[in-house]
Amino acid sequence: MKYYLSAITGFAIWGTFALVLKPLSAFPSIDILIYRVSYATVCIILASLLFRRKQTFESIAKIKQMPRPELLSWILNLLMSALTLSLNWFLFIYVMNAISVNATSLAYLICPILTTFLAAVFLKEKLNKGQWFAVFLSLVSCLILAYGHFIDLFYSMVIALSYAIYLVLQKNKFDVDRFFTLTIHITAGAIFLIPAFLLMEQPTEKTPVFHVLILVIAVFYTIIPLFLNIYALKKLSSSVVGTLLYLNPVISFLLAVLYYNEAINTAQIIGFSLIVIAVFIFNFAYFKAQKGYVE
Repeated sequence: MKYYLSAITGFAIWGTFALVLKPLSAFPSIDILIYRVSYATVCIILASLLFRRKQTFESIAKIKQMPRPELLSWILNLLMSALTLSLNWFLFIYVMNAISVNATSLAYLICPILTTFLAAVFLKEKLNKGQWFAVFLSLVSCLILAYGHFIDLFYSMVIALSYAIYLVLQKNKFDVDRFFTLTIHITAGAIFLIPAFLLMEQPTEKTPVFHVLILVIAVFYTIIPLFLNIYALKKLSSSVVGTLLYLNPVISFLLAVLYYNEAINTAQIIGFSLIVIAVFIFNFAYFKAQKGYVE
């Protein structure tokens, strides 16, 4: 149950992202990305060295003792994870700026479907009939919300695919501390994003509020949710964690309507209602299949 709650908490946190992102609307998105990744890298390295020193050095020792084939496999998984994570961060900001905000919103809705598909194909994760029906409902909801925005749907697919691959890659059996692994993911991801510095506009004056909010984003909206995700994947299947990702857009949608008083249309009401139903059915079917299992 703790792994299940871990995934729920991580995605619920992401659902409230607008609370700290909207106050930064005056700053360029690429600036927010670069500062977010930079702050997150510094914070997680410090946390690994100061508060998780024992686990960090134990992980390094385990890596040194790995047989060569396993070590090469671990390195490949590490590089692919960092690459897909940094690619997801960059594409999200690029599409938000160059295409539309709607495309980035759709990405959160498509990602669980892609994750479930990839997990079934590459990890041989099996879903029961109830879970497949939930996936079908999710697909219908995405098509409803994407109707008339098929260019957005294409870009959403690319963003969603990058994070779906990242989630599937984390379902591995390497005996290395998950926080240490995430430290390398974020650090390597930051290195991969160095070319993004070239896309930064003319430097704008950064206020103290900007730095405080970026620090909050780096710790509470980057490090903590990502760690909760990969921690949950220690026991939960990629498809279950991927489906719980729907909590993110649902909470964001409720926040937009109830807190920011944004207008909604019939398609959105139907689409998000189907998503809520799909999440309930998927997890009900999961627990029914797992009855008698106690973690």
